[in-house]
Amino acid sequence: MSSITRTPTPRVAMTRRGFTCGALAGTTLIAACGNGIGSNGAATIDARADATLTQMYRTYPNTRDLAAKSNGMLIMPLVTEAGFGFGGGYGRGVLRVNDVTVDYYSNTKASAGFQIGAKQYAHVLFFMTQDALEGFRRASGWTAGAEIDYVTPEGGESASTDSNVLTAPILAAIFGQAGLYAGATLEGAKYTRIIP
Repeated sequence: MSSITRTPTPRVAMTRRGFTCGALAGTTLIAACGNGIGSNGAATIDARADATLTQMYRTYPNTRDLAAKSNGMLIMPLVTEAGFGFGGGYGRGVLRVNDVTVDYYSNTKASAGFQIGAKQYAHVLFFMTQDALEGFRRASGWTAGAEIDYVTPEGGESASTDSNVLTAPILAAIFGQAGLYAGATLEGAKYTRIIP
């Protein structure tokens, strides 16, 4: 009879820290698989942006001049906001420089105060200076504030493109509103670069 010598296998104890680190690493890998590469999300956003620009130019012909003078445009084809006391909104869009898509962005917004209802609208940000465009692109999460001037009146009859407005670094056109939620402002909206 031959004698077999076995070496004892070292016992590996699974700690909570080891389990948590492994689970997080696995989750990160799985999330990376769904980053949108190979999906048609970008093509969908681009098609919606084209339709939005067509509608804006038809409704507000003066915005063609803004587009021609701007250094870049962020086109958000559809932003949906809803609120009942507290509110929030979300949309996805595209940044174009010289009529070429350079990045995709999401728009998120949270608000508090008395509000009830829902609305959907499109908006376009015109970056009238190179500094404004570069500041937007460098930010990891750019939040709209009081520096934005609006070129479309709430009633929506015509776009204002007088010389006083054209000196602003960022102009916004908000249009296509539908729903029972009065007034639209971009203040507090956060724009973040995404991979659609």
